[in-house]
Amino acid sequence: MIKFLADENFNNQIVRGILRQAPAIDIVRVQDVNLSGVDDPTVLAWAADAGRIVLTHDVATMMTFAYQRIQDGLSMPGLFEVSRRVPIGLAIEEIILIAECSLDDEWEGQVRFLPLR
Repeated sequence: MIKFLADENFNNQIVRGILRQAPAIDIVRVQDVNLSGVDDPTVLAWAADAGRIVLTHDVATMMTFAYQRIQDGLSMPGLFEVSRRVPIGLAIEEIILIAECSLDDEWEGQVRFLPLR
């Protein structure tokens, strides 16, 4: 099963909802792994080393750094940009669907937006 890392400013209601509905999903928050306050490249590097897909609301910078990692030939297990306008319930459903229906390396080197289209 794939693993997630929720960025520092990711909505904790979404994280709690995922864990409430699907407790087997492996999701940690930046705060849980002592990465609070670090820059986006460091978060992405840690996620790559840990094999975790990053969940973020940060469209402005996180996406740029993710594409830079890909361009530099570095590992980037995946990045999901979740719009703050997406209803919490829909975000939870889509992340659970991704977790339960994806292959381990399916999202490697990809940046996707939720909701999936």
